[in-house]
Amino acid sequence: MLLDDRLFYKSYEIIGGEKIMPPAANPYHSGIIMRLSAIIFNYLVKNENGEVFPDNVDIHLPDGNVFKPDMTVVKSDNISIIDWGRAIYGVPDMVVEVLSKSTRRKDITIKKDIYEANGVKEYWIIDPLMKAVDVYLLRDGKYFLDDEYVLYSEKEKELLTDEEKADIRTQVKVSVFEDLTVNLEDIFAWGNF
Repeated sequence: MLLDDRLFYKSYEIIGGEKIMPPAANPYHSGIIMRLSAIIFNYLVKNENGEVFPDNVDIHLPDGNVFKPDMTVVKSDNISIIDWGRAIYGVPDMVVEVLSKSTRRKDITIKKDIYEANGVKEYWIIDPLMKAVDVYLLRDGKYFLDDEYVLYSEKEKELLTDEEKADIRTQVKVSVFEDLTVNLEDIFAWGNF
């Protein structure tokens, strides 16, 4: 068996032709991704409808950018983009990025724009500090913010008006699937941050 030469090089992304080394995830960040991936994995196994990849899988987009999203979902009808021995070559159906101080700007601007331009149908940006999820959906080639979901503490809820409390939504719809929702408490229950 030949060793894959990628094992001898540091992990990097390619953005606009430039190699960028993303920082390693902290335990809270990884916990969020593992919880969300487990929920989606269980759904996919039950429904035989695709694959989910947490952290560190190369996504080679058609425009030449190479990303390592925090989580990637590929539906069954799009499974041919997966080269099981190497990477994903094409456009996944859903991508999730968890914000950190060092990646925040890139995730909400550059990466969002590139995912949009390449046709990723659903893009989640998870803010672990705010315990919030912004869901972007692709329509007519452009992302629109479907909704922002925030997990409020009981103390934070006390500061809200009745109207604001009525607008709180804690079930996030995964739009690339007809019948999958994710409870915010399941995403953010891991660790103390």
